Amino acid sequence: MHFTEYDTRLGAYALIVDEQRRILLSWYNGPTPCWTLPGGGVDFGESCEDAVMREVHEETGYQVEVGRVLTVSTRTAERSFQRDLPFQAVRVVYEAQVVGGTLGTLEVGGTTDRAEWIPIDALDEAGPRADLVSDLVATWCAATQPS
Repeated sequence: MHFTEYDTRLGAYALIVDEQRRILLSWYNGPTPCWTLPGGGVDFGESCEDAVMREVHEETGYQVEVGRVLTVSTRTAERSFQRDLPFQAVRVVYEAQVVGGTLGTLEVGGTTDRAEWIPIDALDEAGPRADLVSDLVATWCAATQPS
């Protein structure tokens, strides 16, 4: 399929885990509400790094320092939310750390209702979560296990 025959959305997200093994997540209020990584769509002409800093601030109230890319994830769907075309989401996930701000969602009228620090050990009780959260937490836990 030629790229003009489907919609693509580029998103940039942050994996932020504090020293108490809590992960910063935002509550997505879209068609399938769930906990997700803070982040979102990259605007035209915006770098992925700038987008993740902007999105994390909007969704959580925090300023972050962006680190290395952890993964690039691609998902497809039969139809886009915007148009009657197949859809592809490309999600770039960065490691990040909080460097300022105060917890509180600044986004008004968007797809995020709130943000919370959730202990990694309590994720199963926190409610539904995006597949990307589960995948990255498993990878993070494996990488940070003592030898």
